[in-house]
Amino acid sequence: MKTPSARSISSVLAVGVAAAVGALIVRRMKSAGIAGIEQRTGTSANGIEYWVAGAGPKTMLQLQGGPGSQIQGGWMRRLMVAGMKPYLRAGYQVWQVTRARHMPPGHTVADMADDYARFIREQMGGRVDVVYGLSYGGMIALYLAANHPDLVGRVVLAFSAATVTDAGKDLDARIARASAEGRHTDAGAAGLEFMLPGERWRPVRRVLAWLAGRVFAPTSVPPGDLLVELDAELAFDGREAAGRIQAPVLLLAAGEDIFFSPEIIEQTAELIPDCTVVTYPGFTHMQGGTSSRTPADVLAWLEESHAG
Repeated sequence: MKTPSARSISSVLAVGVAAAVGALIVRRMKSAGIAGIEQRTGTSANGIEYWVAGAGPKTMLQLQGGPGSQIQGGWMRRLMVAGMKPYLRAGYQVWQVTRARHMPPGHTVADMADDYARFIREQMGGRVDVVYGLSYGGMIALYLAANHPDLVGRVVLAFSAATVTDAGKDLDARIARASAEGRHTDAGAAGLEFMLPGERWRPVRRVLAWLAGRVFAPTSVPPGDLLVELDAELAFDGREAAGRIQAPVLLLAAGEDIFFSPEIIEQTAELIPDCTVVTYPGFTHMQGGTSSRTPADVLAWLEESHAG
């Protein structure tokens, strides 16, 4: 009997993973109808691009992960609408925003928070009910809540915390630098490390790297902004800011997060005066950020915190 080669095994695994991802996309898109949802897009005076879904009386500002941020279209937007629908049904307008474009070298995470503070004042009437910061966006949300308490009602730190692991910084550095230099296959290979972590997935990551690099490469983000965001992440330490947050905070944590370890999550929660932690055991960073479970947990916390 002929023994299958490592290449053939990895190819089969790659097809299986691709099929699973495709099935997930199909399922999410079936529930992601956009018809009937009020939408608008625009760009602020300080270069922040935005997309608003819904017209409810409450506002949710969603700060994207990074380095790099862009307003998605096409099938990616349909996937995003699927995740937004629970919030839309609960009466929220959901604002998806990018970072300001062409940020100067040395622009820090705190500076990015100042950019969003200006955006809230100029575009959102001077206050937002909920700031939802995903990963890198949560790092910025820490400073936004600490330095501009008058603008923020409640804060969700979604798979984010006050510091980043060295392994997470190294991974983001490889992704951001490869993307900025147009080495999309290298960026895809690095990006797959947090989607499919561990040595056993190395052959699969190698096979899928080219595809991942072209599907997920942040092509609309100026290369300079990728590098500015990376430098800001490498210098980031939000522990002092976390201790100054006055708003209630929900901290969502993945049990197997390469960027924000359980120790970092615990330390961050202890620093924030009013902090509730919800942990998803066994979840990776990617699983946490894309889980369909989080909207229900966020909405339950919002209801409880308002009742309290």
